[in-house]
Amino acid sequence: MSAPSARASAARRLTKRAFRQQDRRFLAEGPQAVREALARQGTVLEVFITAEAASRHTGLAAAARAGGVPVEQVNGQVMAALAQTVTPQGIVAVCSFLDVPLSAVLDQRPRLVAVLAAARDPGNAGTVIRAADAAGADAVVLTDTSVDVYNGKCVRASAGSIFHLPVVAGTPVADAAAALRAAGLQVLAADGSGDRDLDALASGGGLAAPTAWLFGNEAWGLPAETLGLADAAVRVPIYGRAESLNLAAAAAVCLYASAWAQRPARAMR
Repeated sequence: MSAPSARASAARRLTKRAFRQQDRRFLAEGPQAVREALARQGTVLEVFITAEAASRHTGLAAAARAGGVPVEQVNGQVMAALAQTVTPQGIVAVCSFLDVPLSAVLDQRPRLVAVLAAARDPGNAGTVIRAADAAGADAVVLTDTSVDVYNGKCVRASAGSIFHLPVVAGTPVADAAAALRAAGLQVLAADGSGDRDLDALASGGGLAAPTAWLFGNEAWGLPAETLGLADAAVRVPIYGRAESLNLAAAAAVCLYASAWAQRPARAMR
């Protein structure tokens, strides 16, 4: 079995956060992620693909080559090392970092922003990015205490959405809340014990204004000091017998509630 090429070996380093930060590159695995990455011009630097995947996804390899992106065929062992999944899908792209400064987001006068204040699970973080994209949010902010947005599991869980909307990484939550409020957004914290009810807030018109939602840690939610940064702590009502919603589910509910309330204002933009 042939040894990995120098390019494949360099790409393999990107499975480690330290090397991702050093090279400002990350890996996107699977046809969906690679397709969305290629649609974002200038993002994909190279593609690795197995012979089997190349026969299944001829359009992706052709699109990469047409865009001047090098495409290298690799064997299954090399792909397994790059993909780091139980069942690799046979195609991985090396992408340049996507994150932007918070100031660049605010310059675009956002109306809906998701802030992951202390999300540690990469799958949850990626799912929130996907939900934010689906709800039409203008950006996602991952604070300095949240998981690396370029973690392979986070990228996979976003299902390509990481390539669709601006992502801010590494901003302290207090700085993010202050900047968002100064830009005219109300700051709401999603909290299971919040004194405001999401449905009551929505029916009363409280979600029609530009809003930044703060979402906390999967296990312990938002600490008191972070809740203190918000204009209100809002709970998602539980109508059945479930104890609570997990982070990603609660984020999706809150973001869609805001998106629904903001429809008339967005239609006028």
